[in-house]
Amino acid sequence: MRGLMGGFYRISEWIMRLTAINLLWVICSIPVFFMLLTMLASPEMTTDLLLSSLWMIAILCPFTLIPATAAMYGVARKWVMGDTDVPLFKTYFRCYKENYKQAMLGGLLFLAIGVLLIVCIRFYSSQTNALRWLSFLFISFGVVFIGALLNFFSLIVHFHMKLFQLLKNAFIMTMGQPFTSIGILATNAVIVYISTRYTFLIPFFMGSVSAFVTFWYFYRGFQRLQDKAEKAKEKAGELEEAEEDELNAPTKL
Repeated sequence: MRGLMGGFYRISEWIMRLTAINLLWVICSIPVFFMLLTMLASPEMTTDLLLSSLWMIAILCPFTLIPATAAMYGVARKWVMGDTDVPLFKTYFRCYKENYKQAMLGGLLFLAIGVLLIVCIRFYSSQTNALRWLSFLFISFGVVFIGALLNFFSLIVHFHMKLFQLLKNAFIMTMGQPFTSIGILATNAVIVYISTRYTFLIPFFMGSVSAFVTFWYFYRGFQRLQDKAEKAKEKAGELEEAEEDELNAPTKL
């Protein structure tokens, strides 16, 4: 189908894909979203109740939200790599099952790191001396932490690695590709901002659009690294050939 109607058809297809995967993400993370909705809707929310609710949500995330997000990234990976007609439900739940254990354990480790960062930021920001400036250092670590978490989702669905390799490479890629990381963080910040302004987008588009864009950035950055490695390998091969030619060249008597 071509022309204007073809364009509308392709747009409606993408709306359906993004909505379906986002709804699956919400359903598989229903305890987290239910607690968030209850917390935001409660008129009697106090500071203590808010903190206790946030701790409960944080504890639930590695068992629900993190594996569901990894499965969503698995579908986004198929889309970015050109396989746009994959069966959505089958692909999502296959990715959910395959990556659940690593995603859960990785989520627990990220939770521990996140708690440590929050404690450090709160402690140093409450100081009145020069130590207060250390809070900005830990805030910077927090930004890297968010970028590494997003890269972790892309890595877990794209490579077969052990858990600590995934974690290490997530932080290495975040710090080693600053422009890609800035693009990922900035785009996700815009998506979250728009979704919180227009809350109907959260159950239908926020997660799936974020996963698609993040994996697109990740895959593009990974391809650039591959191209550089191939060029370096070709250059090394050419140098070896030139050295062999020099060694084999006839010498004057």
